[in-house]
Amino acid sequence: MPLTVLPPAAEADAILGRQAARESAARTYARALPIVPVRARGMTVEGADGRRYLDCLSGAGTLALGHNHPVVLQAVREVLDSGAPLHILDLATPLKDEFTTELFASLPEEFARDARIQFCGPAGTDAVEAALKLVRTVTGRSGLLAFTGAYHGMTAGALAAGGDVDARAGLAGTVQQPVRLPYPFDYRCPFGVGGPQGARIAARWTASLLDDPKGGVEPPAGMILEAVQGEGGVIPAPDEWLREMRRITSAHGIPLIVDEVQTGLGRTGAFWAVQHSGIVPDVLVVSKAVGGSLPLAAIVYRGELDVWAPGAHAGTFRGNQLAMAAGTATLRFVREERLAERAALVGERMLARLRALRSLLPAMGDVRGRGLMLGVELVDPQADADPLGARPAAPALAAAVREEALRRGLIIELGGRHNSVLRLLPPLTITDEQVDAVLDRLGEAVHAASALPAALPAARSGLQR
Repeated sequence: MPLTVLPPAAEADAILGRQAARESAARTYARALPIVPVRARGMTVEGADGRRYLDCLSGAGTLALGHNHPVVLQAVREVLDSGAPLHILDLATPLKDEFTTELFASLPEEFARDARIQFCGPAGTDAVEAALKLVRTVTGRSGLLAFTGAYHGMTAGALAAGGDVDARAGLAGTVQQPVRLPYPFDYRCPFGVGGPQGARIAARWTASLLDDPKGGVEPPAGMILEAVQGEGGVIPAPDEWLREMRRITSAHGIPLIVDEVQTGLGRTGAFWAVQHSGIVPDVLVVSKAVGGSLPLAAIVYRGELDVWAPGAHAGTFRGNQLAMAAGTATLRFVREERLAERAALVGERMLARLRALRSLLPAMGDVRGRGLMLGVELVDPQADADPLGARPAAPALAAAVREEALRRGLIIELGGRHNSVLRLLPPLTITDEQVDAVLDRLGEAVHAASALPAALPAARSGLQR
């Protein structure tokens, strides 16, 4: 039977149709971004229909260097051409040794000096599970301190640590709920004050719970936090608050786990987000960009916590040699090209442009972020503001902006409490010209979506249900 050749757009539609018919209803990005990528380089993605897009999703932050960066491709080709084993469980190899050396060289010296690394399964959530298991093994305790707005993955223990109640639906009785603590959120401060005072109250709340012998909180196995909440709405933690969390956990003998799955490798303007505040965690969770676009996850922790017996934690694919080679190349390139410093400068420039846009587009309620991890919270500008000036979130408007952006060749995703935050995670290699193009297209998308008659009323009714 001869092969039927469809026009590019028709073939793309056919592929999307087969995906919808075959894949789980749990698929997410494919619903919001109905494109079929066939080629990609740097920040540019080409769909099967021939259209080109600027990718500000970057594999949810995985692609620190963008798609198919030459140093990553070269590293992978060299492994494939060398005849090296691709799957080696946890055996020692030159590739693993080189990756670990480069990773440790990027860490704060005080931390790296006596650190240990545990390679886990391929995803960040696997590393979070390993971190939780480690601190419970070390302390002999089971409880956990976690934060509002948190996201740490989709496996049971990681879901419990996260703040999304809907994501845990159907898991009642199978996950141990942590003590939930307030994460500083300037725009929507839970204490109604915002700013440094709101962060101080949040820290005081945590300290008082642990200091109060009748506070009802048993000594936990650990505290887990993000230095910048990603899925929670791109919320940077104040540096002083992070230092206070380190002081409190140290005073109470509680291991501090910092989840840098999305913030690592220069994303926030420092190689690791903890370096902004100067804190040194007990356990660092790494994944996404650390594998150079390939699956890799690990925890790095203080040597004194290394109490596991042989085989106490494992994972079949913890020896992914291609990912280690790609990761080494990415780590080295970020360091040698000073991409963390560039992320800080470019991020400040983008924040300034976005804040200027906010003055023209009232639906942009808040602009925030750190480095090249940026968020724009969309609100209903016709609704009443709260005492701090924040208006109700506008999830329908945010969805409309995402669609308008895609029409203009810009890939973005949403996050935040009501899925109303436009999230920008461009590669660290974004050019000045691409910065301008991203911001121009985003501004046009917000303007166009704000003019749609259904967007804002839908947002209001959605919040009232």
